[in-house]
Amino acid sequence: MFNINQKPPIYDPEAVQPMRDELTYVGFEELLTPEKAKEVFSGNQDKTIFLVINSVCGCAAGSARPAATLALQHSVIPDKFVTAFAGQDRDAVDFIRENILGDYPPSSPSMALIKNGKVIYFLPRHRIEGRYAEEIAEELTKVFEQHCSNKGPSIPKEKYDKLVSAKACGSKIPLA
Repeated sequence: MFNINQKPPIYDPEAVQPMRDELTYVGFEELLTPEKAKEVFSGNQDKTIFLVINSVCGCAAGSARPAATLALQHSVIPDKFVTAFAGQDRDAVDFIRENILGDYPPSSPSMALIKNGKVIYFLPRHRIEGRYAEEIAEELTKVFEQHCSNKGPSIPKEKYDKLVSAKACGSKIPLA
């Protein structure tokens, strides 16, 4: 889980597990530590890496995760897909924000396409909120077509069709 030398998670690990599972189900690798993030991004030799900073925010993450998984069903996809969870994998996210996404303000959820350690596409939270997953996935697939060459999909359609997206948002609390 975490050790004494790491920042503890802000959110209940059991509560966010379905949000993690949604991405790993389609082939995302979790970056749980700064060391793992450094290893993944330093070994990026002319390969495209699709990064999703995962989040509990139902308003944006409720579209971000389904968009990311749907985009990976396209015929052209990145070479690698990785994720770190804001508020959970705190040290890994800090490393990524400082060393990979340094030119962009912190944003969760967010997505980026990275090649040779450089961000070639960034989708922050404010461009995710209020959009349908299909709209975001369409934008992502255009980016993939422009910059990627790996053959998709990430998993067979039959397996993808069984995916159930995690839905959670504190904004559904009744007012009365």
